[in-house]
Amino acid sequence: MRAAAGPLFSRYRLTSSPSIYRHAAIIVAAIALIGPPGFARGADSDPSSTASATQEISEAARKAYAESMREARALLTQKKYDEAIAKLDRLATERPREPQARFLKAVALTDQKKADAAVAAYRSLVADFPEMPEPHNNLAVLYAQKGELALARDELLLAIGTAPDYALAHENLGDVYAQLAAEQYERAASIDKRNKTAGAKLKMVRDVIQNTP
Repeated sequence: MRAAAGPLFSRYRLTSSPSIYRHAAIIVAAIALIGPPGFARGADSDPSSTASATQEISEAARKAYAESMREARALLTQKKYDEAIAKLDRLATERPREPQARFLKAVALTDQKKADAAVAAYRSLVADFPEMPEPHNNLAVLYAQKGELALARDELLLAIGTAPDYALAHENLGDVYAQLAAEQYERAASIDKRNKTAGAKLKMVRDVIQNTP
């Protein structure tokens, strides 16, 4: 069988950022729940002016957060991982109900080949935001690279259950099933040496794996 670092696993595809549109509701909810720092409405204040002020401050906070995220992504592009992760940690502390910074930190840890830390980061994300398919996909990639195909399959099924139109997860799931099939065909052929059918199927699956760009 192919080792975890073999060609099949190298082609599993990670997601580098969650869908902005898919998770817009999460971001809006986070801003609404956390609210602008240092702002409170007195009992005798004008509700309309208060709502307007809250909206303006929330919009400013959203823009500041988005700019900080752009800066963090730029640092990652430059491979300045320590600086990027420090910034992302600050953002995650400031906005604990916003998943973007935590997701990007997990991507950074993956880029640094810190697989165990990345797995822990993605596990934390899927626990807090089970509706996000991207952490499930990326966690599955890390499991597959470690040869833990059953865990990879389960995470991809969760991703697809959350977002049935998530093509990347479907593709990765197909790769996982191909490797699982190869394992079972090889086992069948080793148990029964006369089983030519299992051997032929094993060759077919391996050809598909090896010839996939």
